[in-house]
Amino acid sequence: MNWNLPLVAWGTLALLLMAGEALVPGAALLWFGLAAAAMFVVVALVPGLSFAAQALLFVVFSFVAVFAWRRWFRRTEPVTDQPTLNRRTAQLVGMHAVLERGIENGRGRVQIADAYWDVTGPDLPAGTRVRITGGEGMTLSVEPL
Repeated sequence: MNWNLPLVAWGTLALLLMAGEALVPGAALLWFGLAAAAMFVVVALVPGLSFAAQALLFVVFSFVAVFAWRRWFRRTEPVTDQPTLNRRTAQLVGMHAVLERGIENGRGRVQIADAYWDVTGPDLPAGTRVRITGGEGMTLSVEPL
């Protein structure tokens, strides 16, 4: 094997990216490191490949590696015993509250603990007890009790 500059460069880049994976969370650099390792093999097999062809192949290998990771290794969300953790709106579904500001034209407000939430639902006067049925972002959907 002839240790030319492109071969050494791809090998070094592959090692640096894979080592850098230890510093960056989320498996971000591993897949680019694998693409660089694939380029190391390609340059070893085809030593006369131009720089432009090498760069293009690296981009293609990177896309393939990231696509493979997203397709096969991240098929489903991890199973958890707390599915609503960090999803405050989902945690509130099913709770009862009193309208702090009546719902007019489909919009109103409730107070839950020390926070005010915008709500959507049928027009209702202030003071009506409602049940939270869902929500999107910081807006809850409610229905009268």
